[in-house]
Amino acid sequence: MKLTATFHGGTRYDIVSGRHRIITDQVVEDGGQDAGMSPVELFVGSVATCVAYFVGQFCGRHGISRDGLAVDAEWTMAESPHRVGHIDIGIHLPHRITVEQRERLLKVAHGCTVHQSIAVTPTIEIKLNPPTHQKADGS
Repeated sequence: MKLTATFHGGTRYDIVSGRHRIITDQVVEDGGQDAGMSPVELFVGSVATCVAYFVGQFCGRHGISRDGLAVDAEWTMAESPHRVGHIDIGIHLPHRITVEQRERLLKVAHGCTVHQSIAVTPTIEIKLNPPTHQKADGS
């Protein structure tokens, strides 16, 4: 799997993955044009949308309407190193569910792929000018 983040002037970088494009930028106060979400907003948004997807799938499997389903995310920053330090996720499901369904839904939400990718830290390698992959025939 691969995506590419490309410079588009100022503090704007566009992410392209397949046929999809996301614009990221910084707020005006940080030198940007606010043309898109900041990378931090995108990061927190990834957690929120992953939780929403997993909860939505749970609802679909159990005949619970997804109408009105929303997930809020609030975060605070931390230092040493500078990073997102805390994320609060609020799942809003405007339908009554049983206590058992509630417990199972929360367990499913905690199992979302993005959350688990943070909980079990991935290995991240950063290289300068990495070699491009060549085809088997050497081209």
